[in-house]
Amino acid sequence: MKLIIQIPCYNEEQTLLQTINDLPKQIEGIDEIEYLIIDDGSTDKTVEVARELGVHHIVSFKQNKGLAKGFMAGIDACLHLGADIIVNTDADNQYCGADIEKLVGPIIEQKADIVIGERPIDETDHFSWRKKKFQRIGSWVVRIASKTDIPDAPSGFRAYSREAALRLNVINEYTYTLETIIQAGWNKTAITSVPIRTNPEIRKSRLFSSMWSYMKKSSTVIIRAFMMYNPLRFFMTLGIISIVLGLAVGIRFLYYYFNGAGEGHIQSLILVAILMLLGIQAIIAGLQADIIAANRKILEDIQYRIRKIE
Repeated sequence: MKLIIQIPCYNEEQTLLQTINDLPKQIEGIDEIEYLIIDDGSTDKTVEVARELGVHHIVSFKQNKGLAKGFMAGIDACLHLGADIIVNTDADNQYCGADIEKLVGPIIEQKADIVIGERPIDETDHFSWRKKKFQRIGSWVVRIASKTDIPDAPSGFRAYSREAALRLNVINEYTYTLETIIQAGWNKTAITSVPIRTNPEIRKSRLFSSMWSYMKKSSTVIIRAFMMYNPLRFFMTLGIISIVLGLAVGIRFLYYYFNGAGEGHIQSLILVAILMLLGIQAIIAGLQADIIAANRKILEDIQYRIRKIE
């Protein structure tokens, strides 16, 4: 069984040595372990350092394309290189390399196809109180959207079986972490989590400039992914809310009308019409989106078969 550990990198010459040295050299049940870095348009000596450290494979972008595209490029390369299991970790050595054995365990035992590392968020000193709360809230929202029980959705420390990797698709350009969990949940992929350790922070995260920026972008990713995988429920909910509001305003108008004060509330009828039309349009949009989603599933199945042939 072949394991490839992939590491997305962007100007990581200062941290790559520590990260690579922390990775396991052998794991029970694994015959081969190889390392792969995705150079996301680095302008420093990341690639040179990787070569000096004996990294087996290097995927390079000429310019920065973002974490999501880098992750998928690494997955594609690992599949072509014959990986049976793919582990993704960060180049800043945030995660304890020895815990990769924990990650791959459920896959080796054929109990899961995706394993997410659950960080000890409450015990992580360099996480602010606000960040800890937002992480908890964000993971709860992802659990609802994905129908999974993953406690640490933003964790980038994760393992994929070959079968799960063949089915991966990431549409957004921001991060792969949230969308892939929602995708796995709706595709009924066997997904679980294991507790892992983290190392002391050696540099600030580059994924977001501020907590509010991260929340805004993450919310967009979650909503978009939910709309993709369950559009009928999403638009039907919006439509029903709009129709119920319209009915409530209509009942209010009728109350005033039958009490002789209807003339002063004619504008309510206009609002009722607008809300009802918006609700009906949302439901129709949901039906159309559901048909499109069915076609997308067919395309995903075709993509899976092509990847498997390749």
